[in-house]
Amino acid sequence: MSLARVSSSSSTRLLHSPLLLSFLRPLSSSTISSASSLRRSRTRSFPIAAAFSQGSPSPQAVREGEAMEAPRPSSRRPWKPTCLYYTQGKCTMMDDALHLEKFSHSLLMDLPVNVSATDKVKPQKLDYFLVLDLEGKVEILEFPVLMIDAQSMEFIDSFHRFVRPTAMSEQRIGEYIEGKYGKFGVDRVWHDTAIPFVEVLQEFEDWIGSHNLWKKDQGGPLNSAAFVTCGNWDLKTKVPEQCRVSKLKLPTYFMEWINLKDIYLNFYNRRATGMMTMMRELQMPIVGSHHLGIDDSKNIARVVQRMLSDGAVLQITAKRQLATGDVKFLFKNRIR
Repeated sequence: MSLARVSSSSSTRLLHSPLLLSFLRPLSSSTISSASSLRRSRTRSFPIAAAFSQGSPSPQAVREGEAMEAPRPSSRRPWKPTCLYYTQGKCTMMDDALHLEKFSHSLLMDLPVNVSATDKVKPQKLDYFLVLDLEGKVEILEFPVLMIDAQSMEFIDSFHRFVRPTAMSEQRIGEYIEGKYGKFGVDRVWHDTAIPFVEVLQEFEDWIGSHNLWKKDQGGPLNSAAFVTCGNWDLKTKVPEQCRVSKLKLPTYFMEWINLKDIYLNFYNRRATGMMTMMRELQMPIVGSHHLGIDDSKNIARVVQRMLSDGAVLQITAKRQLATGDVKFLFKNRIR
């Protein structure tokens, strides 16, 4: 199956982007193995502009006063954009010193923990929080999950995949991705790495299994862990829709979740319409690009860390009935 190529207009935008000046030489696709599994051509090279998470807010967000400059970590090392091949386990430049100097290959940089704040964390009913923020309105395009220790607030691990739609033509996919990810300069990395949702879930189940959070032969909900989403849409609506499109039975680990908006409302006694509102009210600068799933997940995880350090207790807010598929909301005072 051939891949949609980056349009000339997208390439022109990248050539005039100030961010491109900081980018490294292209990464040759010929160095990457298992090309067929990555759904890409062997003959193209990867434009570096497409491979990295940007470290600055979108111009629109700045105009609206909703985002500030990406913060620098507590260490003296400068902030670095994240390699989006690395987040998917597909970076082949880990032995390139210049590449490693310019680009981050650890999400810890964006998720530091103030050790003194851990004393304020209250006992939690769960051991881990899996922060999830899907991207894609027609079909899921990005599936990022960050694993946070519920007591220490530390970042443990991540799972990140770009997702290739199955019910769309190649032409429509190309237009869809250029419109969604072209503005971030990461449409090419999407084309080079995206895999079908069926494969994403297979790899995700291996990942949660490796952390002893779920066993396929036993099924059921996650073991001492829960998804954290900013709203109910991701798991109430989008995942079930995608499972129907992909002809999959809804996995049992998606049956319950924590809606951070409801926790925020009940803890701070004020409503937040979304992640950006929470960060603005908590006076937290945004990291990366809004509506790039891996960056939004990082920012939601940072809000989770902040709320834990303020003394919030995160607990399940919604459960789907296995027999009927109906969702029961467990908080009386909730965002509707």
